[in-house]
Amino acid sequence: MISFKAAIKSAGIISAGVAIAVLLSGPAAAGNAIANLFDFDNPSGQGQTFTQGILNPQNPFFESRGNGRACVSCHQASEGWSITPAGVQDRFADSDGLDPIFRTIDGSNCEHADVSTREARQAAFSLLLTRGLIRIGIDVPDGAEFVIESVDDPYRCGGSLDSASMYRRPLPSTNLRFLSAIMWDGRESPGNLSIRDGLLQQANDATRGHAEADEGLSAADREQIVDFELGLHTAQGSDSLARELNTESAKGGPVHLSRESFFIGINDPLGQNPTGAAFNPRAFTLFDAWALLPQSSHSPQAAARAAVARGQEIFNTHDVNITGVSGLNDELQVASIPGTCTTCHDSPNVGNHSVKAPLNIGLTDADQRTADMPLYTLRNLHTGEVIRTTDPGRAMVTGKWKDIGRFKGPILRGLAARAPYFHNGFAATLLDVVNFYDSRFNMGLTAAEKADLVAFLQAL
Repeated sequence: MISFKAAIKSAGIISAGVAIAVLLSGPAAAGNAIANLFDFDNPSGQGQTFTQGILNPQNPFFESRGNGRACVSCHQASEGWSITPAGVQDRFADSDGLDPIFRTIDGSNCEHADVSTREARQAAFSLLLTRGLIRIGIDVPDGAEFVIESVDDPYRCGGSLDSASMYRRPLPSTNLRFLSAIMWDGRESPGNLSIRDGLLQQANDATRGHAEADEGLSAADREQIVDFELGLHTAQGSDSLARELNTESAKGGPVHLSRESFFIGINDPLGQNPTGAAFNPRAFTLFDAWALLPQSSHSPQAAARAAVARGQEIFNTHDVNITGVSGLNDELQVASIPGTCTTCHDSPNVGNHSVKAPLNIGLTDADQRTADMPLYTLRNLHTGEVIRTTDPGRAMVTGKWKDIGRFKGPILRGLAARAPYFHNGFAATLLDVVNFYDSRFNMGLTAAEKADLVAFLQAL
């Protein structure tokens, strides 16, 4: 069996510079096939994708359009159906920065960046290469409650104060069945649009925008792309220490994930569960069985499995005093909310919020800014209040002052394959993620508890 990357290249479906690997359970292009649940190495072990039925590599998900890009350009199976800096750097090296992902429409720090030489391209695409960030340019909405008063831009892109350039990680194009909102700022989920309809819209918008296609997708192509995406379930399949994550009655891996129930509001802590069921803070039960294993063995594998189980327990039960979170404390008009990690990551065994709930946890605050991020000064037109932020977030969609810095929480499954983390790649590792939350909410985690949490998160 040859690699699917080679099969795709030989079929001429996409450019050779795109390192993809799609999981098939039947015949592939040119008579080649790759098994469902094929492993892709990542820093913690191997990730896997599971789907039912046969996935055709001729699916329009893989078709180049416009500027040479396809959906797969920014959604690599081997990188958790997103992209990673390491993967982007390999593509730059292989193509001298000419791979379709390197397009100035949104891949460069500035839209009109100099890309005439390899050295120029290295500088122009620095955020894509170092953090895996794509530039999202959005105009301030008509009737917004704020204006952009000034911007401190490390790239000196110039332009109007009527728009903002924001740098964000491509979200995975897998596990989409569990979504409650599409895109970090929810812009593809207006009103009561269903997730499927939002994905159909998003596929077309990406084709017209990211790929700069002159024409939108046909209705049939949209349906095929969304059917493909909704059929994908991705999770960590094995851990370098704990080994297979679905043994000894554990329920890790993508097959068990594909069987998880989900509906909007499932296990929502704010009482929006349409069934009326009470919130259960034990949102993760994947490794309950490992907590019951005898501890007599001193093998590295047994110790690793015990750490994963302890990390799950910490995630479910460790007290978190939630304060200063726009989207929670202000909406509920309470200064503090006693909770756990699952107060926000409530979808059972998935980890995103089960209803639309964009939150501001402080990632874009001025005191968190790094030198490679712009800083926007926004002024409230009614009160004169000023906020400085590296990304206005959902406010650029709604125009509402309260939405500044608000983003949705992503699905947590398959985390190990797609570092760095948060919308802006703020955290290079899962330990950095844990340290951020520990500091932000004064959780008081010990070094051992942090290590257990990381063991759990990288097993998702």
